[in-house]
Amino acid sequence: MRPDRIVLPAVLLLLALVVQVSVLGRLQLPGATPDLLLLVVVGLALVYGPTGGCLVGFTGGLLADLAPPSDHAIGRYALVLCLMGYAAGLLRPDGGRQRSALSALLVVAGAAVVSTLLYATVGALVGDTAARHVGLTGLVLSALLYDVLLAPFVVPAVMLVARRYDHGPSSVAVGTGEGSGLGSLARYRTTREASPMPVNSKKKRPLNLAKRP
Repeated sequence: MRPDRIVLPAVLLLLALVVQVSVLGRLQLPGATPDLLLLVVVGLALVYGPTGGCLVGFTGGLLADLAPPSDHAIGRYALVLCLMGYAAGLLRPDGGRQRSALSALLVVAGAAVVSTLLYATVGALVGDTAARHVGLTGLVLSALLYDVLLAPFVVPAVMLVARRYDHGPSSVAVGTGEGSGLGSLARYRTTREASPMPVNSKKKRPLNLAKRP
């Protein structure tokens, strides 16, 4: 990931973490909690690709592991979001643009289910049995429902901001003729210089004077 791509993901991840902890975490919804951080990671991964998605997911997950009131092992959610960011980045379309909203929703649905199962599996390996008491099936279904309902308001906005910040107005190639500037002027001058002066191709035909005998 280029250094100029660090600022925007950092801001989006911090905003998502603040909303996740201060708003969504206090709603007391049945089952799982809507995972805004996962949606931001998926949206950025669909623009940045697998490497960028992996780095963004690891950073966001580590912030969630360290933010209070976190009560799980540090690195647990970082591993989950790292894998989700990498997997979502593999599904990035050409140019970072989704052809349809349904494809992005399918990516979010898959990430919601797999991340919940993976988080519970890692928790079972380190001795966290909270998922057994709540019910793994209820967690998966509620996570799928909440994330899919929240995705149309988050993922397209994240992808749009990431694309505009990533490309920007300076990415227009010089000499392509798009917009005004030196590119259009250079092409105009080259065309004008290469155009030869019009030459009158009509030649005077000699008069055929018939000789008298």
